Amino acid sequence: MAKSAKTRLVADKRRSAPPATKPAPKKRVRRKPARRPRGLLGWLLAPVRFLLRLAFAVAWRGAAVVALILAVATIWNYTRIPDMATLADGRARGSVTLQDREGRTFAWRGDNYGGLVTMDGVAPVLAQAVIASEDKRFYGHMGVSPRGIAGAMRTNIAAGRGPFSGSGGSTITQQVAKLLCLGQDWDPSLGMTEAEFEDDCRAGSVWRKLKEIPYAFALEAKFTKDEILAIYLNRAYLGAGARGFAAASQRYFGKSVAQLDAAEAAMLSGLLPAPSYYAPTNNLQRAQDRAETVLRLMRDQGYLSTAEFTHAVETPATLSPAARQDTGGYFADWVMSDGPDFLTDDTTEDVIVRTTLDQRIQKAAEEALAEVFATKVSPGSEAQAAIVVMSADGAVRAMVGGRDTRGGGQFNRAIQAVRQTGSSFKPFVYAAALDLGSRFDDFILDAPLTIQVPGSGPWSPENYTRNYSGDVTLTESLARSLNTSTVRLSQQVGLDIVRNVARQFGIDSDLAEGPALALGVSESTLLEMTGAYAGILNGGTSVTPYGLTSLTLRGDTDPLLDHDSGLGERVIQEQAARQLIYMMYRGIEDGTGQRAKLPDGRPAAGKTGTTQAARDAWFIGFTGDYVAGVWMGYDDNTPLKGVTGGGLPAEIWRETMMRVHDGLPIRPLPMIDPAAEARPAPQIVRQDPVPEAQLPAEREPDLAERILMDVLGGIFRRN
Repeated sequence: MAKSAKTRLVADKRRSAPPATKPAPKKRVRRKPARRPRGLLGWLLAPVRFLLRLAFAVAWRGAAVVALILAVATIWNYTRIPDMATLADGRARGSVTLQDREGRTFAWRGDNYGGLVTMDGVAPVLAQAVIASEDKRFYGHMGVSPRGIAGAMRTNIAAGRGPFSGSGGSTITQQVAKLLCLGQDWDPSLGMTEAEFEDDCRAGSVWRKLKEIPYAFALEAKFTKDEILAIYLNRAYLGAGARGFAAASQRYFGKSVAQLDAAEAAMLSGLLPAPSYYAPTNNLQRAQDRAETVLRLMRDQGYLSTAEFTHAVETPATLSPAARQDTGGYFADWVMSDGPDFLTDDTTEDVIVRTTLDQRIQKAAEEALAEVFATKVSPGSEAQAAIVVMSADGAVRAMVGGRDTRGGGQFNRAIQAVRQTGSSFKPFVYAAALDLGSRFDDFILDAPLTIQVPGSGPWSPENYTRNYSGDVTLTESLARSLNTSTVRLSQQVGLDIVRNVARQFGIDSDLAEGPALALGVSESTLLEMTGAYAGILNGGTSVTPYGLTSLTLRGDTDPLLDHDSGLGERVIQEQAARQLIYMMYRGIEDGTGQRAKLPDGRPAAGKTGTTQAARDAWFIGFTGDYVAGVWMGYDDNTPLKGVTGGGLPAEIWRETMMRVHDGLPIRPLPMIDPAAEARPAPQIVRQDPVPEAQLPAEREPDLAERILMDVLGGIFRRN
């Protein structure tokens, strides 16, 4: 049988696939990891994770809302902020600079502004002092310093205060926002004073702090850092009425802000936290101590070397002569009240007032008062005194309104205290008699007297000593201040005429109607009485006391007001005034005013005055140069103990006039020469009127004389 052949195994032929595009990758399916079973800790942390996620969601959405509000507020404030020149002078009222008769500044009132200053016109050390003490990161923040606020909160809490009470951590930019009252100006219709408005602007509440932030950002966007600092230097109040560093530099040091040294710059910067408290015019040592603190900060921050710091500490800033003088506060207040309100107290302009004040005389009066009270008045006494010195035309040269002579705004006893005048009123009785024809050497009876006063019954005046001298001359009666003879004379002259003469001499206060008028029961002020005596010195012409000579707006040359004399109308004849001056001269030479007698033979005339129960004591008198009046008493009308007008007031007057006339030549009084005026048979003036007045045969009386003679009933005999 045949052998069969092997079968060959052959693989099946594969069908080749047609060419095609690259196949798409397979989609990967993400599998969720298998959730592990939560343990106890997981269950406990789940709410925390939820709250954190919720807080984050709320926080970023809240932050976005706050940022949007802040941006809108910043833009809104930005559109409301005016230019720098407008912001620099933020005063609601102007200033008044008072100058003495020689043009030297002695007082300031209102808000003084030194003019717009930029950083180019400021001593670099001043900017450094302000930055070192107020905001050392000023050039590195955008208006708000979170680090500063946090530090202030820590300081407040450590001091036992609330976090927002006390130190606020405000940047200079935020302080500018406060000074600008967040763009709101004071308006009287707000129902608060300007001071109350500013206090409200500076309140450190949380809401106020929040409002400051967008305003500070707006300031930073509107101005450069130097401009913001310049606004601060122009707006800040630095005490003593100085608004801005330029005004303060002139007020305290009498120099420009460009000329300040390190010690002066530190003192001014040190005023910022409490201007009135640290003001060098208030307490120089306290201001210097505060300045040393600022200097130490400047050294620590690299603005001063150790040598510069040591030099500044060893040579501290001191006040200029004008600031150190601190005199004439009462006088300044009087001038301000006496001038037109719209140019003084209520002025919106910067005004220069030229006055009659003589600082040498003012200082003399203040020193004289202090000397007498220090050496002749019991320690701790609350007695008060006032002094007025003026020229014969009414120009007031000095005014002391009380024993506290510093500063202003105090009760001025020279113009505000209306007190009984006592015997200092008597010269007007004699002035009336002399003007009607009586002579200094006529006689009048000094004896007990009783007058029936309608509605009051009998009135019997007595002399101070209760002794009587019979017939005395008018000169002796006035020099010795006799009461009964003076009352007799007033009755014979006529009370209406006496009252009229006193009014014409300038005593505007109500004058008594009864016979006690002659003894000074009426009330007046020291300024009025001194002005009336000035009318006697100048020969019988009334004067109106004045202190303002010119008023000019700063920068103008022509004054708005001009005043060069207080002379008014003639009151008595010159010859009558010359006789009266002689009679008052005898009052100092050998009468009740002997303790007022001046040394070196300088003639003076004056009159003492003591009221009932010695509640008021006066001495008013004059030399050929000046008139001076002194009042002494208690503010509550307590009687003085052992004091009369011829005592301490006369000594104060003497001490004042000695200093006032130091170095001046002796000028004679404009009085009569009694030897040249003497006559062989002086007239005796009695209480009972004579039937008829006899006139000289060589002339007939004129109309005025006939009217007076009819009124007086023929009291006087003419020779």
